Amino acid sequence: MADNTSRRGAADLGMLLMVLAFIVIGAFMYYLSVRAAEERALDIVEETDTADEMEVATTVAASDLEVDAAPYEGRLIRVSGLNVASMLGTQGFWLELPNGQPFLISMSEEVKAEAVAVTMGERATVTGIVHAVNDSALNAWSAAGTIDEGSRLAAEFAMHYLESTEVVVADTTSEAGNTGGN
Repeated sequence: MADNTSRRGAADLGMLLMVLAFIVIGAFMYYLSVRAAEERALDIVEETDTADEMEVATTVAASDLEVDAAPYEGRLIRVSGLNVASMLGTQGFWLELPNGQPFLISMSEEVKAEAVAVTMGERATVTGIVHAVNDSALNAWSAAGTIDEGSRLAAEFAMHYLESTEVVVADTTSEAGNTGGN
C-alpha cells in the first residue's frame, strides 16, 4: 500500500487556505460596496448642485407674447429668432413680434457686462424673466442714465418687459453670404 504521510500536511493546509480565500473575497466585496456607496452619494450631490445652478428656461412662441405676457410673469422664458425693431437707449431694445408689435427687452447687468452688440434688424434669441412694467423700473433706468425721456415715454406704453439674462444675436453676415447655393 502507498504511504500517504507525505500528503498529510498539505491536506491540513488546504482547509486553512480555503477559509483564507473566502475571507479575502468577502473583504474585497465589502470594499467594493463601500466604494460604490461613496460614488452614488457623490453623484447625488452633483445632480442637485447642477439642478440648483441651472434653472431651465421655458421656450415660448412669439405668438404667445402677442396675446398676453401676464401668464409668464416671474418665469424664466426663452424667445427665439425675432428681429430687433429698435434700441431703447443703452438699457435694452424692442423685439418685433410676428404681428408687428414691439416687445420690450431690458438688458441685465450681466448681459451689459458681456458687451453683446445688438443692432436694429438683427435676429436675436433672448432668455430672461418677464416682469410687468412699473414706475420703479422706469425710474431706475432713468436714474441710471440708460434711457432718456423719449425712451421712457415709449417704454411706459409697454405692459411687460423681459429682463434678459442671456442674449444671443444671429450672425447675419454669414447668412447673407450663403444665399447662392441652389
